[in-house]
Amino acid sequence: MNYQKLASDILKNIGGETNVANLTHCATRLRFSVKDKSKVNEEAVKKTKGVMGAVYKGGQFQVIIGTDVSSAYNELLKQGNFKKAASTDNEEKKTIVATILDTIAGIFTPILAPITGAGMLKAVLVLLTTANILSTESQSYYILNFISDAAFFFLPIILAYTSAIKFDCNPYMAMSIGGVLLHPNFSALVSAGKPVSFLGLPVTLATYSSSVIPIILVVWLMSYVEKFADKISPKPIKFFSKPLITLLVVAPVALIAIGPLGTIIGNFIASGVNYINDKAGWLVIFVMGAFSPLLVMTGMHYSLVPITMTSLATVGFDTVLIPGMLAANVAQGGAALCVALKTKNKDLKQLAGSSGVTAVLGITEPAMYGVNLKLKKPFIAVMIGGAVGGLYGGIMGLKAYAMVSPGLAAIPAFIGPGNNFINAVVVCVISFVGAFIAAWFLGFEEPVDEESIDEEADNITDEEVAISNEVENKTLNNEEIYSPLAGKVRKLSEVNDPTFAEEIMGKGIAIEPDNGRLVSPVNGVVASIFNTKHALAVMSDSGSELLIHIGIDTVKLGGKYFTSHVKQGDRVSVGDLLVEFDIEAIKKEGFDTITPVIITNTDSYSKIKESDKKEIKRKDSLLKLIV
Repeated sequence: MNYQKLASDILKNIGGETNVANLTHCATRLRFSVKDKSKVNEEAVKKTKGVMGAVYKGGQFQVIIGTDVSSAYNELLKQGNFKKAASTDNEEKKTIVATILDTIAGIFTPILAPITGAGMLKAVLVLLTTANILSTESQSYYILNFISDAAFFFLPIILAYTSAIKFDCNPYMAMSIGGVLLHPNFSALVSAGKPVSFLGLPVTLATYSSSVIPIILVVWLMSYVEKFADKISPKPIKFFSKPLITLLVVAPVALIAIGPLGTIIGNFIASGVNYINDKAGWLVIFVMGAFSPLLVMTGMHYSLVPITMTSLATVGFDTVLIPGMLAANVAQGGAALCVALKTKNKDLKQLAGSSGVTAVLGITEPAMYGVNLKLKKPFIAVMIGGAVGGLYGGIMGLKAYAMVSPGLAAIPAFIGPGNNFINAVVVCVISFVGAFIAAWFLGFEEPVDEESIDEEADNITDEEVAISNEVENKTLNNEEIYSPLAGKVRKLSEVNDPTFAEEIMGKGIAIEPDNGRLVSPVNGVVASIFNTKHALAVMSDSGSELLIHIGIDTVKLGGKYFTSHVKQGDRVSVGDLLVEFDIEAIKKEGFDTITPVIITNTDSYSKIKESDKKEIKRKDSLLKLIV
């Protein structure tokens, strides 16, 4: 894989480096926070070689690469100065839900690697001790055990860093506050159990190791205190007065109020989870098994991560996210491997086979976006398999004892009292078989093998081509397109918009207008005109289909400075006035007025000749279309 080209293509199609506010990645996805969604060419990104899919969810534009996502991420870091572009005043406004999801994802996505690694090590330890390969009394076990505990014990410090990045404050100051909550001297006060006060105010003796919510709330508070400290600190002493004020204010408030509040919220969440498990535990895993693929698509599964980690920290196991996603992940693999077995398409067989195996092991995005969701019916099979596996897991009260990416590779995380491990294995079998059988009977639309098309095309005779063209182009004629504007002629590649510059919508030409009068370039009918009047489509009597787009991103003007003189369905002749626009006002608003003229049915013509003029007048010859 040419990661340099992959990164370059992705960067170009998301609107360039300057459109990236923040970039992170998880196990299989690049996660972009973009400033202007309208600059993202989602379809072009999806068609990029090396990209399995792309979605805009939870306030992020997510590009699915697969398990080698880190290579693409590293190349993107080389090509883009994202740290410099990390702040913007023009970032798209998000809904409250999208903002919350984006915040949770931004805080927890970077830490998934250390906590998943620690969780998997815990699972391996359980496996080794259960098989009597390693004794719990040995020093080797003792060392491996505290290695696996470290990421969870110091979780407040790790979360302090990612929270500070998300809340835009000093991450190292945030980590020092996290250290306050875990300091051995404070832990000694908690262990002693005697009343403690600070300046006469009572300090709640709570244990913050492995906690999640307290430190997030504390860093959120710190983001405001730090800004206030920066504002009131005189420049000559700001270097030390700003962190001093921040530490003196935030640390005591954290110990006296915010930390205990977070602990109360965490305990309340844990109690709520226990209540649901007591009353309808079977239903929770059933629903998660069926619908977690949809949660993953929308990014909403991150909203459950704090609940899962709180549950693991307080009661020692999870009965919601990890058991439910075990069923769903293995079902993704079952459906994808069914596709691999059934399809005759070589490329799909290879993709479905490799992604199916990784899905069964716990990494599902390549199978979900590259195979099951793309083919639609296998995705339904995934939900069926996840539902039946989740139903069994719910009835049996399946529990996960470590934070892992659920799949066969993490199955030791389910080793626990009773038949929990056996039930986890049965859930995997039921989910896999259920999804495989459902995918087999539901079927899918077989994609066309491009190699076969090429082979068939090589065997078509000139006579067959001529007959085909005659049938296909019987309503088309050679045609001359006249200029709708007066101004300077530019190639499409010079347009500062990839949709036009890369001829994604078709071939054509662009004009930098001298004035704001747009006339009809053909005899024909106005096929459509945007409500914002910045763009319209015209179908000529000779069969050409044209799109004329006045300016770049001018849709944001909402029709201001544009006056339409036609409506959809109107007949027009060459030179008829279509739209008037205030070119100077549009420029003052900061918009480029270059106007692409696109032939949207480009494929219907064997050749499109562009005018070689540098300057052009209205009704001068602009393009020649040859059938």
